[in-house]
Amino acid sequence: MKHHSLLFRKAALALALAVSVSSAMAVEVADVTEPKFDELPSPELPGTKNKDFKPKDWLEVEAGITIPAQNKENEEVGFFDSVVVKWYVAIKDKASKQTMLLTTEITHINVPVGEEFYSSVYLSPNTAKRLTGRDKGSKSDVEVVALEVLLNGVKVGEATSKFKTGWWTSSKLGRGDRFPLLNKNQTPFRNFWWDRYAEIEERR
Repeated sequence: MKHHSLLFRKAALALALAVSVSSAMAVEVADVTEPKFDELPSPELPGTKNKDFKPKDWLEVEAGITIPAQNKENEEVGFFDSVVVKWYVAIKDKASKQTMLLTTEITHINVPVGEEFYSSVYLSPNTAKRLTGRDKGSKSDVEVVALEVLLNGVKVGEATSKFKTGWWTSSKLGRGDRFPLLNKNQTPFRNFWWDRYAEIEERR
């Protein structure tokens, strides 16, 4: 009996330590700015033949992120191999009268330690029109935005434009793949403001 009691105490101690370590790893250490909205007209690239069209507005959301070194290796190397940013955008769907949750996950690579970088997501003009029913999208159509920052699978920071954290887990939000959120490389802005944003890992 004493043997079993000792094993039980050791198992309980190991579990307590595991929970303690897990909690410590979940500490949010990244500095994440509040997400900002903007309306960007489709760009006309220099050196290309102009065509007769009226540029439509893309909806952009971006946030600045700074992650300090987590260990000595980070300090010596000066870069994180990869940082994952999960984006959540809530926007009203005019057709269904439901607030839809749009999500995407972006993996940024070669992220500098302790230096602010930006991550962004976009709604195309057609997606915005399908949701709002209007030709011209507006940042006022977006109800709330949030992002989570993960390093080695552990959340190290988050930010939301309003409401309490975790609003994106609500079962009242509609979900679906009809309204994609795009990363910067999937838009006409791919080669704009290059040094402001972290590199994006291309999915193969």
